[in-house]
Amino acid sequence: MSSTVVTGIGELLTCDGMDGPVGGRLGLRHGAAVVVEDGLVAWLGTATDAPAADHRVDVGGRAVIPGFVDSHAHLVFAGDRGDEFAARMAGTPYDGGGIGVSVRATRAATDDELRALVAARFAEMRAQGTTTVEVKSGYGLTVEDEVRALRIASEFTTETTFLGAHVVPAEYAADRAAYLELVTGPMLTAAAPHARWVDVFCEPHSAHAFTAEEARAVLLAGREAGLGLRVHGNQLGPGPGVQLAVELGAASVDHCTHLSDDDVTALADAVGTTVATLLPGVEFSTRSPYPDAAGLLRAGVDIALATDCNPGTCYSSSMPFVIALAVREMGLTPGEAVYAATAGSAKSLRRSDIGRIVVGGRADLTVLDAPSHVHLSYRAGVPIARALDLSGASTGVAG
Repeated sequence: MSSTVVTGIGELLTCDGMDGPVGGRLGLRHGAAVVVEDGLVAWLGTATDAPAADHRVDVGGRAVIPGFVDSHAHLVFAGDRGDEFAARMAGTPYDGGGIGVSVRATRAATDDELRALVAARFAEMRAQGTTTVEVKSGYGLTVEDEVRALRIASEFTTETTFLGAHVVPAEYAADRAAYLELVTGPMLTAAAPHARWVDVFCEPHSAHAFTAEEARAVLLAGREAGLGLRVHGNQLGPGPGVQLAVELGAASVDHCTHLSDDDVTALADAVGTTVATLLPGVEFSTRSPYPDAAGLLRAGVDIALATDCNPGTCYSSSMPFVIALAVREMGLTPGEAVYAATAGSAKSLRRSDIGRIVVGGRADLTVLDAPSHVHLSYRAGVPIARALDLSGASTGVAG
């Protein structure tokens, strides 16, 4: 058993408090050290009290935080939709129709091409401090292509989500019922062994997405197949997504851009069960209003932050960018945003071994080329975050 002590930490954020105000949950320490054994945190405390270890990594006064948990991402896709982004910046509204462009490109790609694309996106995320990623299918929309997407995603993460109910594909536009039957029947049966979660785009403001009753059928079928529940809800306008997610005990309802008072109350009542996962990169990329994250916290709602990295509405893999947006546009403090991007997102995946730096938890550490977590939003756009690689640790300084 090999051990490594990470020392020289200027500021350590453990995000280990699960209750109370976010400020009290950050677990802020100075002059700390962390001992890692076989990929797990074995000890943490004051650096002067650190036990002996086989290897030593000195981060030179930098800040260390839990690795970001990106709990909403669509990484298995081919093709490019830059023209669609340019059109939106010129005033064309988003309605979900562009997903079909990605479906065609993804279906045409080979397994090796998709695998290489996903590998590059994972590397890009890790280089920006992300250590856990949830990956959805949803750009295949045939039994074979959805299973293929999940199979490839599972080579990179255990957090895989079946999203056959992303949109109704063009070949089923005249017979939505037939596609719903496919998604809840043969497609789900084939996909379930490769997925942990089921998701649905519940959005009455898009002709391409799914109504409340269609979404309910998808979620109930997924639950019957043993999958956990996630929901795309309330993105394009007020809708039933949040209420449906809370009613069925979904782990997360994502977007939450347009919320009524009743939606906020429902989410507050569901604290500990359903997390509101906010995706500010989407609002940035679609010129949509930002949700009131600070207001949700005041109401007692569990919140998470994620990228929604996808080819259409947010082609960004950067959790630091998401954090900066959440601070600038959604009213969060820097600490609240980091907590939402780590422990909050871990909660949305119903995981306690990630998103925090705790003894017995995974040693997913992200180091900042800065003395404080505040620099993630203070130095927006500067690549200061990276996952700390301890696989080849030896005595020296991590530069």
